[in-house]
Amino acid sequence: MLFRRLVWCALLVALAVGSLQWIVQRWQAVPIILAAEAFEVQKAPVQAALDDHPHAPEEAGHAHHHDVDWTPADGIERSAWTWVANLLNGFALALLVFAAMGAWAWKRGLSAGTWQIAAAVAATGWLSLHLWPSLGLPAEVPGMEAADLRLRQLWWLLAAGSALSACALVAFGRKPWRWAAAAAWLALPFVIGAPQLIGDPLGAFGGEAHQRLQVLGRDFVLATHVSASVFWLSMGVVAAPVFKRWLAPLLDHPSSAAALPTRSLA
Repeated sequence: MLFRRLVWCALLVALAVGSLQWIVQRWQAVPIILAAEAFEVQKAPVQAALDDHPHAPEEAGHAHHHDVDWTPADGIERSAWTWVANLLNGFALALLVFAAMGAWAWKRGLSAGTWQIAAAVAATGWLSLHLWPSLGLPAEVPGMEAADLRLRQLWWLLAAGSALSACALVAFGRKPWRWAAAAAWLALPFVIGAPQLIGDPLGAFGGEAHQRLQVLGRDFVLATHVSASVFWLSMGVVAAPVFKRWLAPLLDHPSSAAALPTRSLA
């Protein structure tokens, strides 16, 4: 019963937070992406030459296969699927947020206050899943070249995992050396170094397209920071009352789980 209550609460949070993120993206990120895609077609001749070259990178050599993949049509269809993707992302992260809040309540109780716990968990999510990885791998507009995808994915996981480990040490640790250990965890991904492309990531473009994409790239990095900040801020604001109303009572009084069939989320 607790799991079902958790799922419904996560869906409620995802509907609010995911929809807000979709609105913010429509306002900030989407215009930048569409503008960059307009220049991306100018890269087609260069990409086609790479596809025909026997020593082209693996990703470039298989680019022509991607042309047959299904993609949503521009307009309402693309916008609708973006909204669905935001809901799914919000649902998954809401589950993690509630799990982290539950772990805090189990370990230390609710004496800190639901709002404070939600704020701490949301700040941890923002730091670990956005800020720390983005310091080494900033967001990229369509058309930009980047280092090997698998290496970037591995480094992103390392950065996110290191930041999460540092936050967990500070939150749940008791020893005074936890601060030094947390600092070491935070430094680890940057000591290893994020994979970087050698050369100009916009080298396939020239003239006005190159200059315009540079500006769009800087604007897109800022837009992703705004979008992520709004997402995690709203996650904390929405998750706190939902957790307090429907989940915290079960943690304070586990025996009340037997009464769940007679209760509703309404």
